[in-house]
Amino acid sequence: QVQLAESGGGLVQAGGSLRLSCVASGSIFPIMGWYRQAPGKQRELVAHITVRGTTDYADSMKGRFTISRDNAKNTVYLQMNSLEPEDTAVYYCNARGAMTYWGKGTLVTVSS
Repeated sequence: QVQLAESGGGLVQAGGSLRLSCVASGSIFPIMGWYRQAPGKQRELVAHITVRGTTDYADSMKGRFTISRDNAKNTVYLQMNSLEPEDTAVYYCNARGAMTYWGKGTLVTVSS
């Protein structure tokens, strides 16, 4: 049973930073990423990273967010800087291989 365990969410003031982590059980996944869902909105891609380290970001996150992974630890990270109230959302870890898996999410709240 594959499990994705996110951590690192919380309350931060605008302009602050947070680092999210997601540990995956099981095998190494070709692609891991982060999505987010704000209240009343659809889930959207934040960023994803391949096992070789190739990254892709949503346009609004470029320059502020950095995704990375440690394959030895089967962990993906999301460093979020210059946070804005609009970044408030539940952030979900995603892992894609033969199947796609989701974490339960971690709440990030950015106060103005």
